Amino acid sequence: MAVTFPDIQAAAERIAGAVVLTPCPHSIPLSEATGMRIFCKLEYLQRTGSFKERGARNALLLLSPEQRKRGVIAASAGNHALGVAYHAQLLGIPATVIMPRFAPLTKIANCRRLGANVILDGADISEARARADKIVAEKNLTYINGFDDPPIIAGQGTIGLEIINQVPDLDAVIVPIGGGGLIAGIALALKTLKPGVKVIGVEPVRAASYTAALAAGKPVAIEMKPTLADGLSVPKVGANAFELARKLVDKTVLVEEPDIARAVLRLMELEKAVVEGAGATPLAACLAGLVPDLKGKNVVLPLCGGNIDLNMLDRVIERGMASDGRLCRFTAIISDRPGGLARFAGLIAEEGASVIDIAHDRAFVQDDITTVAVHCVIETRDAEHMAAVKQRLAKEGFKLG
Repeated sequence: MAVTFPDIQAAAERIAGAVVLTPCPHSIPLSEATGMRIFCKLEYLQRTGSFKERGARNALLLLSPEQRKRGVIAASAGNHALGVAYHAQLLGIPATVIMPRFAPLTKIANCRRLGANVILDGADISEARARADKIVAEKNLTYINGFDDPPIIAGQGTIGLEIINQVPDLDAVIVPIGGGGLIAGIALALKTLKPGVKVIGVEPVRAASYTAALAAGKPVAIEMKPTLADGLSVPKVGANAFELARKLVDKTVLVEEPDIARAVLRLMELEKAVVEGAGATPLAACLAGLVPDLKGKNVVLPLCGGNIDLNMLDRVIERGMASDGRLCRFTAIISDRPGGLARFAGLIAEEGASVIDIAHDRAFVQDDITTVAVHCVIETRDAEHMAAVKQRLAKEGFKLG
């Protein structure tokens, strides 16, 4: 089912006033960190914390009176469910959302708070979709696909219209890919208005359904693996989205989990923005050096969601610091005599590092009986500082492993 540029224009008029026209400011710190001129499209400022409201609102407004009365249903790991729940509530449309059992707790709680009937079912989004299909057949509800329905793609494309107005000298945009609806809509809008703009997609290595589709020439199911970018965990890219995106997207890159964690950390530190893993993947691609041709260019990063689970945030911060070289775990052999540990810790302190955790291991040490192994986690400024601390300890006679 084709989506056209006029569809996006009509969607923009349809959702105006009910969806936030988010700012797209220039980020000086991220520009310095990447060597590009970075602009951040702040989609996490939407009422429900993500861009998904755009497509959801557009799709709901296109329903017939009979469909509105019967109600709608969606399968989603969170952000699409939130968008449907919120705008269905505003429009007086009954909404049911099927969420996988692993869905972030904050998204589950917020969907219920917005008045949706929330059903947890399935290990992933495909199993949740199967449950939704059964309910559609039983109750004759209208299913709203979170990334492949043409009204959804058109709604997401309104971001592209805004970006062109906000950054008229744009050179490139880096867009997260889950089911493909976001990048398909944005690419259609940008390539229509400014064909020379580069549209680059980014996927987590552990959920690369679009890359698999490119290799196969059509959408194919992939084996899902847990990823920090849970909002991009779609086992099969949408058929409509894929057919549109494959013609318009210039390049696709894959990011690893440590890169995603580091990007979440950088956004918190430099932009004071709490962004979920999916929304941080465009920055992850920049920090990982995957788009070197964009150095010195005007680049927009859609920060598409901010609904990160607080339980996960703590882990993401620690992994980001480890990826950044600011947390290090190592083992050292030290004297087991009085003062041995104090000397070891004192040298770390002299180098300006902090001991986060330390544990003794006497039973399995292969050195003489007067020594003990300590398993240590320390915090430093960066990887260079970490190397200096280890060099000092080795110079003082400590055996490191």
